Amino acid sequence: MDKKSLEYKINEDANKLLLSRLKHKGEKIKLGGGKAKIEKQHEKGKLTARERIEYLIDKNTKFFEFGLFAADEMYQEHGGCPAAGVVTGLGYVESRLCVIVANDSTVKAGAWFPMTGKKNLRAQEIAMENNIPIIYLVDSAGVYLPMQDEIFPDKEHFGRIFRNNAVMSSRGILQIAAIMGSCVAGGAYLPIMSDESIIIETTGSIFLAGPFLVKAAIGETVDQETLGGAHTQTDISGVVDYKVKNDHEALDLIRNLIGKTGDRPKAGLDRIEPKEPKRKIEELFKIFPEDRTKPYSMKELLEVLVDGSELTYYKDGFGKTLITAYARIDGWSVGIVANERKVVKSATGELQFGGVIYSDSADKATRFILNCNQKKIPLIFLHDVTGFMVGKRSEHGGIIKDGAKMVNAVSNSTVPKISIILGNSYGAGNYAMCGKAYDPRFIYAWPSAKIAVMGGTQAAKVLTQIQVSALKKQGKEPKPEEQKKLFEKTKANYDRQTSPYYAAARLWVDEIINPLETRSYISKALEAANNAKIERFNVGVIQT
Repeated sequence: MDKKSLEYKINEDANKLLLSRLKHKGEKIKLGGGKAKIEKQHEKGKLTARERIEYLIDKNTKFFEFGLFAADEMYQEHGGCPAAGVVTGLGYVESRLCVIVANDSTVKAGAWFPMTGKKNLRAQEIAMENNIPIIYLVDSAGVYLPMQDEIFPDKEHFGRIFRNNAVMSSRGILQIAAIMGSCVAGGAYLPIMSDESIIIETTGSIFLAGPFLVKAAIGETVDQETLGGAHTQTDISGVVDYKVKNDHEALDLIRNLIGKTGDRPKAGLDRIEPKEPKRKIEELFKIFPEDRTKPYSMKELLEVLVDGSELTYYKDGFGKTLITAYARIDGWSVGIVANERKVVKSATGELQFGGVIYSDSADKATRFILNCNQKKIPLIFLHDVTGFMVGKRSEHGGIIKDGAKMVNAVSNSTVPKISIILGNSYGAGNYAMCGKAYDPRFIYAWPSAKIAVMGGTQAAKVLTQIQVSALKKQGKEPKPEEQKKLFEKTKANYDRQTSPYYAAARLWVDEIINPLETRSYISKALEAANNAKIERFNVGVIQT
């Protein structure tokens, strides 16, 4: 007991330290372009992007931000781009859950970097997949011209946003846009392709080309207000639907419009009155180990997360390195697929290592996923996986076939899928556990997450061997101490790339979350998902 208590204390301290770093880093990013830029925004009579969102959402409700760490430590040669210059998330407006997108004009005047485009597209994707309204608070100088080749021409670049505007409109997904600052060039299409648009007097403007470009293109001299200010675009052109005097009026009008919107049929996900887990949520920090190679009980961790700490385990004695179970989270009925991290014995008495997916585990998970689709139960994937089992015995046993069955089931599953990366998420294990490529409705990571094709030590050994071999061929065989330095350098670089911040910067995950808020994030994701119709499940060909 003393040893366990000491391990719990070490785990708790390590996890709290990771959380502290997460909060500190997040608060810094939330300052956007910095305090001086925020003051300039206020001097113009404008609220910041975050202040606009805070005013817009219902009082005493939480804004579930996603993409906070987008572009983290990227574009340093351009001065950086905190949060990719745009704030996105889920919030309640007149009791209706909406996606909110707000340009942060304190960051490069709200200009669009490549990751800005990717983040906006992800926000639209969430609105489309979950059939919920999207609100745009527009205040942007348009494409960041020094990087136009990386934001303008490709399929998933700037133009895709306006294509999505049109697609959402055809599907009846409500879009409301407020022009709260600059809205220039191609960016002008976003608010006008929305269902309804609002513009603010004096601060709001919208045009295909600003005064300088007009002068250069056709020699015409015109001021910004006459060219595309609020009076011009409402009373003369009729391009914009509503004209208001300030930010607060615009946000009040959005609330008014959302509040008068009719409701839609729900998907029919099952929910009852929520129950708190019997175990305290803070136990997560004690159970989850500091050392990512150490075993622990995933079942214990699940008891901290689910309602009443009650789980109904499916095929509990079979395929023990994957846990499949029915439970409830905040009242929602869910099917859980989670990696067991303890060393266990198979039915044949063979020792199976935790975090590895074996043939029997993959087979069990496939059948469970099929059952959840049959019963319209959403799936929650909890990652702490090092990959599929390798070696002669596994290959002879058909691990590729069994792994393919699981990947097939995950790919074709039509019930909402939500992924939480707790620890390791390596190689094909990431795919089988519904990684980013497999269309989870939402994908979140804990600060302890690691995402890569394999672990840092293994990868660094392989990469070092390749480099040493190349040097030997050139007659430059490095000495042992040089090989050690090469290994350490390679491992440090690889470890940086496996960091959850590296993943979140590139939107491989939607957000890095406080582990203590995992239940809330899952619940909010399911609430969003419950607005979209669930298509008929057809798994395709699965070899038996």
